[in-house]
Amino acid sequence: MWLKRAGMGILLRWMARHRSIGGRTLRGLARLKHAYQTIGIPTKESLMPDFVRRSIATLSAVLLALLTLACSDEAQRDIQRAALEKVGDLATEQMANATGAHARAGGDSGRDGKNHSRDFFSIPIEVRQLADNVYQARGVGNTQMIVTSEGLVIYDTGLAIQAAKQRRLLLEAVPDLPVTHVILSHSHADHASGAKTWLEPGIELVAHHEFEEEQRYLKELEPFYHGRNRMLFPFMPEEAPTIEILAFGGLVPTMTVDQPDILTIEQGGTVLELLPTPGAEGADNLTLWLPKEKIFFSGDFFGPNFPQFPNVFTMRGEKVRKPIEYIESLNQVIALEPEMIVPSHQDPVVGKEQIKADLIKMRDAVQYVHDRTMEGMNAGKTVYELMAEISLPPELKMTEIHGRVSWAVKSIWEYYATWFHWDTTTELYHVPRTALFPEVVALAGADALVDAAGAHISAGRNIEAIHLLEMVHEADPTHARGLAAHKQALTNMRDAAIATTNNTYEIDWLSYRLRTLESIGADG
Repeated sequence: MWLKRAGMGILLRWMARHRSIGGRTLRGLARLKHAYQTIGIPTKESLMPDFVRRSIATLSAVLLALLTLACSDEAQRDIQRAALEKVGDLATEQMANATGAHARAGGDSGRDGKNHSRDFFSIPIEVRQLADNVYQARGVGNTQMIVTSEGLVIYDTGLAIQAAKQRRLLLEAVPDLPVTHVILSHSHADHASGAKTWLEPGIELVAHHEFEEEQRYLKELEPFYHGRNRMLFPFMPEEAPTIEILAFGGLVPTMTVDQPDILTIEQGGTVLELLPTPGAEGADNLTLWLPKEKIFFSGDFFGPNFPQFPNVFTMRGEKVRKPIEYIESLNQVIALEPEMIVPSHQDPVVGKEQIKADLIKMRDAVQYVHDRTMEGMNAGKTVYELMAEISLPPELKMTEIHGRVSWAVKSIWEYYATWFHWDTTTELYHVPRTALFPEVVALAGADALVDAAGAHISAGRNIEAIHLLEMVHEADPTHARGLAAHKQALTNMRDAAIATTNNTYEIDWLSYRLRTLESIGADG
């Protein structure tokens, strides 16, 4: 205990001393840049007020120094979590402010001004009790705690920058019981990156058998995926985290389960069943079922909303998912007849009959799109014909805020038929069509192509217009009329997306393309 107090004293004295010499702290700003990026704070000064930069510099340096403090492992963890909580509060506030500013500037705001990214970062980190033995810490990613007489079971751990606060609040709600298990629904950072904040000697880390493989490829391709995600979510840090407690990866489960097996944990009179449910957010999807309480912990099995049309594949890019596996997993959940669904994003869903109806609707919608796609393939139709033709019948209509039906059609087509569409020879070779765009523009004339694009825009054919305008852009990115028409077509498409599907990824992508074109105009 005295080591804890000594460690906290060292921390407080260090912080007090550095507050008095802010100049020295700021001179270390460049050296600590990776620490700011690690905690999710944009490093551009326009997004970071001076007092915030000073606080972050101090707290980040403390975080880096903790590993060498001369105190016990337990004391180091306590100090590290305290520092991480302060850093996480600053990071969350900055990202919420950044997404808000982006929305006000015409960014990724959805229908009625709703901003999908800001929705998550504006969720207060607080604990609520969902059942007699179930607690949830809200955040960008929720953390769930199941209470037994012999200890606490954690399901999902949220973002690393929010995990310390979520942990403290949950353990304050139910003190004096040890954590026995940390269960991860899958390897994505908004569900698993907080695990290091929870793990201590003796705690079991439970995951799907495929967890380590999914984590491996995501880690090896981290620069690739991080760069893509920053296009969609510009508030993200410039580089992926590198400080160990915040960095993605490095988690080694002590217990795993693979389909068709079910792992049953009996502890303190509570029965927990771990169900492999692949096909949703990846091959390593693991859900949790409390049979006595009839509570289903879904992780991201349904995506961030329930019910919704799912991401059969995700446009941001990952390994392919198996649509039939997802249908089979949905059937498995339907058979449980849950009375409450506890997702790792947003709010619980209650009501046995409505849950069952919505589960069946999701399953039937995916099955319908799958079957119509296969029928079209057998009829000799192209993937683009099927994307245009296939839509859900009225009785299966549901929100496409996360996954789009037309994207599912393309995903299913390519899952069964792979990347070669058998429509152009050049698709087999390394020279892309865009390489010839400058020649096409030289032959047709940039102004003539812009005029033709304008006619398409006037007729409501914005996709056709963008085909032409991308040729002009490839040949001359600064062509003034081309830029103006291109921005108009993208704006029209974003407005249409907001008014129809309100699909988060489509809106974020169109917003990214608009930002890119606007930056060219500003530079010019």
